[in-house]
Amino acid sequence: MIQVEKIEKKFRELFGDEPLLVRSPGRMNLIGEHTDYNMGFVLPAAIDKAVYFAIAPRSDKKCKLFAADLNDEFDFSLTNQVKSEKGWPNYLMGVVDQLQKSGYEVGGFNCVFGGDIPIGAGLSSSAAIEAGLAFSLNKLFNLQIDKMSLVKLAQKAENEFVGVNCGIMDQFINIFGECGNALKIDCRSLEYELIPFDYENIAIVFFNTNVSHSLASSEYNLRRMECARGVEIIRKEYSFVNSLRDVSHELLDAFKSKMESVTYQRCKYAIEENERLLKGCETLKVHDLAAFGKLMYQTHEGLSRDYEVSCEELDFLVEQTKNISAVFGSRMMGGGFGGCTINLIENESVEPVTKLISEKYKQKFNREATVYITRSSAGTNIINAKQHAAV
Repeated sequence: MIQVEKIEKKFRELFGDEPLLVRSPGRMNLIGEHTDYNMGFVLPAAIDKAVYFAIAPRSDKKCKLFAADLNDEFDFSLTNQVKSEKGWPNYLMGVVDQLQKSGYEVGGFNCVFGGDIPIGAGLSSSAAIEAGLAFSLNKLFNLQIDKMSLVKLAQKAENEFVGVNCGIMDQFINIFGECGNALKIDCRSLEYELIPFDYENIAIVFFNTNVSHSLASSEYNLRRMECARGVEIIRKEYSFVNSLRDVSHELLDAFKSKMESVTYQRCKYAIEENERLLKGCETLKVHDLAAFGKLMYQTHEGLSRDYEVSCEELDFLVEQTKNISAVFGSRMMGGGFGGCTINLIENESVEPVTKLISEKYKQKFNREATVYITRSSAGTNIINAKQHAAV
């Protein structure tokens, strides 16, 4: 039985009602790391791993939630939403909270949800839950909220109710994703462009290091501060500079002597990564995956040497792919200091390549590297369980 059928079956068992079924995908980011808060570009795509919702309205002000993967339930009232120590209900309550703050009339509802997005692998299960519920409630109560407003609402739910200061990329690709395409998002203007990524012979493979170094959150915040410091130094003489998006290589180099070397390095990486992403979009438009893969390797080198957010495990996994012709590109993905590498591998070579690299990783670190294989997919949408099973 596939995921969505399990979710629908559980909903009928619990509530004896006909649900609306919604699929809400996870995401990958092909290139463009640590560019979002520097007002640059990102290039995510929705993936074929998703959270599924079965949801129906109630006649009262109660909201009954059932997390199928955790076999756990939670109830709350529309008139009284208090953060839960359980954690997971906050991602859903936050959406309801934002809808009400925005003046939308939301009724009570019953909801069962669950899916196959690995938790903690950097594939954005949290945004899939938030944006998926926002989309579902929009349809369920005919709220007529436009797509961009749904994205911003889901992001605010995580920022304000959950308390995580995430950027907008994850919710954006969740709602706007299209099958066979990545999405170039301008994090300054929020303009976007579909970029073809429709390679039937290529699998997207994630190697999860299964390490999470304690440095991650503090170093992430430090990188933001270091980039902001560089902007501040340049802005004293050039008032038009509001972010690193406004800084060219030439301008940065003119201020090199006025910056600490580490500040210069961080700014240099962010500017170069933006350029790599724009080049990468052009290579994908002409289906030059080899050129795109080289840019991915360059990104990893920049993240490891200039931005210093990699770690021994991530560097090792990327290094192992470099002499394998079936691998087009590899790099660390996400905030850093652990998590996953993203790899573009020819379909017929996925099994031997993953076996080889997994064995080498185990020998080196005495730890398993969990492997996830995925493809690009559509963004959040209404589905029919039987039709979905046939796909």
